[in-house]
Amino acid sequence: MTHHRRRAARRRDRTRRITPRTHWLLLSVFAVTLSTVLLLQGYTHHMFGITSDAVTGVRGRSDMVPARVAHGGPVIAGAATSPHTARVRPRTIALTFDDGPDPTWTPRILDVLRRNHVHATFFVVGTQVVAHPELVRRIVADGHQIGIHTFTHPDLARLAPWQRSLELRETQLAVAGAAGITTALLRPPYSSENGALDDADWSVLKQADAAGYVTVLSTQDAEDWQRPGARRILANATPHGHGGQVLLMHDAGGDRSQTVAALAALVPRLKAQGFRFATVSDAVGMAAPVQPAGLGDHLQGLALVRALQGGDRVVRLLGWLMYAAGAISVLRAAVVLTAARRHRRLRAGGPDRSWGPRVTEPVSVIVPAYNESAGIKAAVRSLLASDHPVEIIVVDDGSTDGTADLVEALGLPVRVIRQRNAGKPAALNSGLAAATCDLVVMVDGDTAFEPDTVRTIVQPFADPRVGAVSGNAKVVNRGGLLGRWQHIEYVVGFNLDRRLFDLAECMPTVPGAVGAFRRRALLDLGGVSDVTLAEDTDLTMALCRNGWRVVYEEGAKAWTEAPASLNALWRQRYRWCYGTLQAMWKHRGALVQRGAAGKLGRRGLIYLLLFQVLLPLLAPAVDIFALYGLVFLDPVRIIGLWLAFLLLQLLMGLYAFRLDGERPGPLWSLPLQQFVYRQLMYLVVIQSVFTAVSGSRLRWQRMERYGSLQPPAGAQPLPSDLTREEPPAASTPL
Repeated sequence: MTHHRRRAARRRDRTRRITPRTHWLLLSVFAVTLSTVLLLQGYTHHMFGITSDAVTGVRGRSDMVPARVAHGGPVIAGAATSPHTARVRPRTIALTFDDGPDPTWTPRILDVLRRNHVHATFFVVGTQVVAHPELVRRIVADGHQIGIHTFTHPDLARLAPWQRSLELRETQLAVAGAAGITTALLRPPYSSENGALDDADWSVLKQADAAGYVTVLSTQDAEDWQRPGARRILANATPHGHGGQVLLMHDAGGDRSQTVAALAALVPRLKAQGFRFATVSDAVGMAAPVQPAGLGDHLQGLALVRALQGGDRVVRLLGWLMYAAGAISVLRAAVVLTAARRHRRLRAGGPDRSWGPRVTEPVSVIVPAYNESAGIKAAVRSLLASDHPVEIIVVDDGSTDGTADLVEALGLPVRVIRQRNAGKPAALNSGLAAATCDLVVMVDGDTAFEPDTVRTIVQPFADPRVGAVSGNAKVVNRGGLLGRWQHIEYVVGFNLDRRLFDLAECMPTVPGAVGAFRRRALLDLGGVSDVTLAEDTDLTMALCRNGWRVVYEEGAKAWTEAPASLNALWRQRYRWCYGTLQAMWKHRGALVQRGAAGKLGRRGLIYLLLFQVLLPLLAPAVDIFALYGLVFLDPVRIIGLWLAFLLLQLLMGLYAFRLDGERPGPLWSLPLQQFVYRQLMYLVVIQSVFTAVSGSRLRWQRMERYGSLQPPAGAQPLPSDLTREEPPAASTPL
């Protein structure tokens, strides 16, 4: 039995090791699939397109075009081997329509043909077939003939051979998928009569013949593509004499109302003159060129049609999401900036005048520490330099680098509690149990306070409704791009949001770097919970749900070390984001509660869901669509939108830096931040979401320390006896 348990445990361990990597495979598959769909959709819709038949300009030499073709009939076969042509029978009109099907004009033309009991040949464009497969089925059902007119309507003579093959094959598959047929008839775009063929055109015809196609040119052009008016089109389409004609008209590519009107008059007139109407194959006596598609071609065609239709929907969806994201970003910017301005006015009188009577009672400062030897001395010295009476408690959570020994060696009035490694919540609870003051400040071991930080952060407790206060955490190691980007994020992202949350009374997080609490409020909750990785967010949300107000005091500044490598930053943000998701799920009940809890739920949680979860999850798709726009759409518009978004962020940054009293110099790196830092952050969110869904659990991870933390200038606390304590007995957990 024990052996089976061990094997099961090993399987669970392997599952935990493998599961976190699954999301990267899924994300890669999604990105590759989306990119492929967009490339295919971009090529088929934007590389070429239906334009006027006169756009190709002057043709080249025609030395290689056989004379019997140049002066032969409009139907050309055997171009690659033994070229021969066929002419239309006398008094026979082969009506042909190019560029369709079109949802407006093709049905009207079909109605005219049905009323007059005549059949025609429709040379369809693949993209139009994909967009309107039902019209292809109607053309076939009405007894008309289908030919292909390439997939994207390019000038085949200007394409590489592989592109020509792709154009023909994809169009054939689209027809097979839409109507279950294949056709041997081809009309190259921008072609006209035999005499207009040049050497490049002839190479196209030979390649098409090798692929099994018969080329159909025209002998009479109605020139409806010029839209000269119905009467002029009618005159252009009327034969001179009794010879048979392949008449070129169009059922798509723009407004074809003139074509419809001219056709309605043309057919009865020519019938009255003794002309008959036939499909191309009937007009030249050709064996049936249209056959039922094989099962393989039909299934491939269906897949192609569905894929391209799906691509169209994806592009439309991404377009809407991109505009929606832009609109939401603008709305968020307006709300955040307005809230920041109002918050500044409310706090304009200074901390002593904003909250009520000055708070002078002593404060217990709890410093949970795990392997913080690089910065713990600077942190402790900065706390002892406070201009407010403090009791400092350092809780060493099983450090292996001598953190507690370093604090003791300082010979300063600091209480040191040693305990086995149990995680940050346990360390905070140990400190909370040992605290003797009614007000408690919690600070990370990699953070230094300014002399007035403790005094400033406790002033809001003059209001008896306040249960916790968030301070203003600042990045101390700002050197290098990564440091600047985090500095920008702290000032522009975190602090602007905190001002908004303060006004909306829905503060979701008091950061572990600098936060103050009423001790009895924490005791009422049972202390700091360890069920989430973001204990600070979980604790703050619990206080809000318990009726306490949580506020932001921007004057309470603390200097903290930020990760100095991408790997360290990833691990930190991964833990933050994952823990926030845990806390949001744990406190989801606030969405339906009233009072302070309802404000947290319907304001704070929804805000976090929109801007810290959903938008980052959509960001990869938006970025891919932006690249799609640069390649296939209007790059000027895409770049313009990006610059507008960047300008909006710059304006937010300038205002936020002004509010925090910071120099705006680091904002020069903001454009670079959009290409590296932002992508890193949304990948963190993606990994966190997948980790949460998979049910994996992270531990309190040790962050890298760099020794850049320094106490404030002039901080010289008086030495005194140091007390060393063990953690309180069984009553410690709260």
